[in-house]
Amino acid sequence: MTDLHIKALDLAREGKWHEAHHLVERQSDQTSCLIHGYLHRVEGDISNAKYWYRRAGEGMPDNTLAEELRCLYKVAKSAKKRQRQ
Repeated sequence: MTDLHIKALDLAREGKWHEAHHLVERQSDQTSCLIHGYLHRVEGDISNAKYWYRRAGEGMPDNTLAEELRCLYKVAKSAKKRQRQ
């Protein structure tokens, strides 16, 4: 799953919103929900973004999109490390 998260974040960073969204839209794990929320922030659909952050068990962050993208990469890479152990 973490490879999917990193791929979705890479696509988002490249401006490929639809492709990134397609990867996470049917996933229900916490990281996918966070990425899904981030993507809707990028899109400007704040009410939908809040919904996905709530599904992840978090409030919508008030950081910049660039800061949030960095945070999400850390979350995904940390999960990948834990998977290897």
